[in-house]
Amino acid sequence: MLDAFGQPQSLVVLGGTSDIARAVVHALAPKRLATVVLAGRNEERLAEAAAGAKAAGVDHVPTVAFDAGQVDRAAAVVDECFAAAGGDVDVVVLAVGVLSRRELELDPERTAEVVTTGFAWPAAALTAVAARMKAQGHGRIVVLSSVAGVRVRRANFVYGATKAGLDGFAVGLGEALRGTGVAVQVVRPGFVRTRMTAGMSEAPMATTAEAVAEAVVAGLASGAPVIWVPGTLRWAFAVFRLLPPSVWRRLPG
Repeated sequence: MLDAFGQPQSLVVLGGTSDIARAVVHALAPKRLATVVLAGRNEERLAEAAAGAKAAGVDHVPTVAFDAGQVDRAAAVVDECFAAAGGDVDVVVLAVGVLSRRELELDPERTAEVVTTGFAWPAAALTAVAARMKAQGHGRIVVLSSVAGVRVRRANFVYGATKAGLDGFAVGLGEALRGTGVAVQVVRPGFVRTRMTAGMSEAPMATTAEAVAEAVVAGLASGAPVIWVPGTLRWAFAVFRLLPPSVWRRLPG
C-alpha cells in the first residue's frame, strides 16, 4: 500500500523495457521501493532493465516476458506479474505501445499490429489489473498516454488513434473504479526524447524520460487524475482542441 507520502513499495511495469518506464523505476527506487516486476517482450532488454533497477537499490526484480500481440493472454500475464510480486501490488504502470511509420499507415496488417499493441492488449491488461486491485482493496494504475491522443494529427494518426482510445479507456476505467480504493492516473506527455523517437523531428515543448518520471512520482503523491508533461501542455491543448480543422492541419509536427 502507498505510504503516507504516496510512495509505493511494490510496482509492476507492463512495458518494462521502455525508456520512460525505466526512468520511473529509477525515480521511485530511493523511496522505499522494494519489489519491481518488469514485464516486456525483449528478454535481453528486460534483463538489462532489471540489472539497472537492482543497481538503483531495488532488492527484488523478477521479469515476465509477454507478446502484446496476444490479447487473449493479457489476463494471464497480469496474473503472472502479481504472483511474481508476491500477491498485492501497490502500483501498476502501463507503458505499452508502438509508433507507426507514415509510409505504412495505409497497410492493413501494420495498422492492425499498431492498434493491437497500442490499444487492444493494454485495454485487456488494464481490465485484469483493475479486477486484481479491486479484489485487494487498494492500488494505483498509471497509464502512459500521450498528447498525440488528445487531438489526433495527420502526421501520426494511427498511433494517435491508439492513444486516443487508450486515454479514453483509462479515464473511463478510473470512473468505474471510483470508491473501490483503486485509482487510475493518466499521463499525457508531449514529444519525449527516447530510443523510440530517435531520429524524429522534435515537436515544441519536447521533454525527457526523466522529466516524465519525475512528474509520475509527483502525481503519485498528489493523486492527480491527469498528469501533463510538461504542465504547460494542459493549457496549450485547451486551445488546440478548439482550433478549426483548417488551422489545425497547418500546425507543424
